[in-house]
Amino acid sequence: MEMRGALARLRRTTGLPVAFGGLVEPGRRRMRISELNGAATPALRGLAVTSGNGLGGKAVALARPCAVTDYSLSRQISHEYDTAVAAEGLRSVLAIPLVVRRRVRGVLYGALRTAQPLGDRTLNAAVDVARDIEQTLAVEDEARGLLAAARPEPRAGSGAGWEQVREAHAALRALAPRIADPLLRAELLQACGLLTRSAPPPAVALAPRELDVLACVAAGATNAAAAERLGLRPETVKGYLGSAMRKLGAHTRGEAVVAARRTGLLP
Repeated sequence: MEMRGALARLRRTTGLPVAFGGLVEPGRRRMRISELNGAATPALRGLAVTSGNGLGGKAVALARPCAVTDYSLSRQISHEYDTAVAAEGLRSVLAIPLVVRRRVRGVLYGALRTAQPLGDRTLNAAVDVARDIEQTLAVEDEARGLLAAARPEPRAGSGAGWEQVREAHAALRALAPRIADPLLRAELLQACGLLTRSAPPPAVALAPRELDVLACVAAGATNAAAAERLGLRPETVKGYLGSAMRKLGAHTRGEAVVAARRTGLLP
């Protein structure tokens, strides 16, 4: 899970001994702490934090990082969660909201068991970790949107509707390698397969990256555009495309796309 990895990075980059966090529950004004790293007790696990309450709730409500030097004595926050925080022995705590498209999606916390100021260097390092997980959440949102768009089966093999399906297929292939969640990544690749299921089993086997490049080419991308979309170098894209063309017995990019569609590799 990406949250678990983010907490490990937060501890490593900030030096804080305890990190925890969770995501905002869909359709609700609260987040639930689902992951702990470095905790000595399970006191914080599963804790539901309402927007505006406590340090994390304040970070959710304001959509900006918040920190306190001594949690139990701070006058900057409300104290609904003092019992759980005290059970873990936490004093200095920071909370970084995860903001995606202007909406708070979760909170990362880092904490000390002593009351001392958390400097700018610590705060900035925690914010950098939060930015990474925000990008992951944004990519996964995009993936789910493409997945939803790709579910309906096309009624015909031509026309604007079919071109839209082909564009969705290319986008899914390009996005899948960037998905950290293995279950979501597998679901995306399965959706790619659904878009080509009506064709007979392919007689030619292409490597995943060869198929990724060919899907981009089929959607009208140049080598440079395909490279940018897939996070590859243009010469690498050229190599994958050449390899795919040889396997398909094609002499041009267009022939390769036609052959791939005929064999059921592309929609």
